[in-house]
Amino acid sequence: MSEISFRDATAADVATIVAMLADDTLGAGRETVSDPPLPAYLAAFEAIAANPLDHLVVAVVDARVVGCAQLTVLSGMSRRGARRGLIEGVRVSSAVRSGGVGQALIERLIELARAEGCGMVQLTSDMSRTRAHRFYERLGFKGSHLGMKMEL
Repeated sequence: MSEISFRDATAADVATIVAMLADDTLGAGRETVSDPPLPAYLAAFEAIAANPLDHLVVAVVDARVVGCAQLTVLSGMSRRGARRGLIEGVRVSSAVRSGGVGQALIERLIELARAEGCGMVQLTSDMSRTRAHRFYERLGFKGSHLGMKMEL
């Protein structure tokens, strides 16, 4: 595979990002791929781009966006007021999976989190994504908590 580079996502990337989010069993049931992207996706992108504590990063190979992930920097009282980086929406195009893009993308987010003064990064992964769990464990993540969600 060619060299992987990273950059901040732009509005022109939204359709590609949504397509990657929809490119699996879970995402197919909750995302809507359309051209142009739904206004809700564009509004979400604008909110992320406007927040200096949000980083929406895309991985690029041969001028093609092949991965994406979001890092949100959270301030908290625990751990002596330490900042933490929340990693969300990690996706790699099915055409290049297992080629190192995911690892490079996570490593890039960890670098960003360190630069933001974060003392840790954390993420959640759907219980059914056992391959993803093994991937994150290989990168040094530990399953230390039980994540819970409530749909509103």
